[in-house]
Amino acid sequence: MPFCEVNKYQNGIDATGNNGTKIFYRTYGQGPVKVLLIIGLAGTHSSWDPQIKALTGTITPNDDESPAGDRSSGEGGGGMEVCAFDNRGMGLSSVPTKKSEYTTSIMAKDAIAIMDHLGWEKAHVFGHSMGAMIACKLAAMVPERVLSLALLNVTGGGYECIPRLDRQTLSIAVRFLKAKTPEQRASVDLDTHYSKEYLEEYVGTKTRKAVLYQEYVKGISASGMQSNCGFDGQINACWTHKISRADLESICSAGFLISVIHGRVDVIAQLSHAKRLAKKLYPYARMVELPGGHLVSHERTEEVNDALLELIKASASKISPYDWTNLPMKTSGSLTRKSSPEGSRSSVMVDIIGMLQMFLVFFFGLFMLAFEYMRRGISRLKPVRVNAALT
Repeated sequence: MPFCEVNKYQNGIDATGNNGTKIFYRTYGQGPVKVLLIIGLAGTHSSWDPQIKALTGTITPNDDESPAGDRSSGEGGGGMEVCAFDNRGMGLSSVPTKKSEYTTSIMAKDAIAIMDHLGWEKAHVFGHSMGAMIACKLAAMVPERVLSLALLNVTGGGYECIPRLDRQTLSIAVRFLKAKTPEQRASVDLDTHYSKEYLEEYVGTKTRKAVLYQEYVKGISASGMQSNCGFDGQINACWTHKISRADLESICSAGFLISVIHGRVDVIAQLSHAKRLAKKLYPYARMVELPGGHLVSHERTEEVNDALLELIKASASKISPYDWTNLPMKTSGSLTRKSSPEGSRSSVMVDIIGMLQMFLVFFFGLFMLAFEYMRRGISRLKPVRVNAALT
């Protein structure tokens, strides 16, 4: 099976957090155009199957024994070779035991090592959720190796990882933490990944939820439940993720085009955070809003695939970023201009207020959830006390 030994492509400070880490990957298709796909938390490389099929015409991996040079040579002028992999902590990749060995910077270095392993000088880099955070870090580290950047259902990390807070989302969080079997995990994943309307649609005589449930159970059973170390580590990577001003300047200085693709009813990664990041990447970013949930790449496969192919074509044609973007023109605060101290202080205050608001809502939601469970527990105890008094 194809593995990339990260240490072989890193040394010195770049090797921090590896300890012999191996990353499992698959390549698909043939051609001069390279596309690197980075999946999100608790996902495996196969989560990209709908996109791999659209980009290469197949979901059958290339021959594992085929030399990297043969895979990357390609035939014809428009063919694509795609690589998708399991992040550290999931699937067939190594599972480091220390949380400190999971950050989006370390995981971006894993992705860069895979590019080196395959002999790819440059690639279109597409990421979903946590994978989009990793893609941002990769683009900031080696902008000269990125042809274009697609960020699906992304946030800026940290407090922005806190999902939309209501009873439904809190219930999903509790079920997720309690899930111990593929069946339990499949049930909560469906409510996390898709919109309610999509799940309730009928496919023949069954609802889409019933059909997807069987597929999810089969998929989770095949890949195995994520270990506690892997889950805690990837959560740590999301929570500690931050795109600094220097990162943004590095990305924008390279001049490649960016698509920020998001589902409007995503309960995990809130749309407002994606829009905020897209604005920071003006004029290189285009915002693509679609009806759908967190796994919009599956729920709205055709629209997402069209957006990705359009990004690749636009990058090849070298159109102007101003012709690419659909965001309103920035009149001030752009990364190409130095912002005033007053503007910087104002931006910091907005960030702090936003964080405080999110934390207050988060803890209030947890309190309400705990109160509800306590109330139900007390109500179940009351009949027991009455019966005891009668005896």
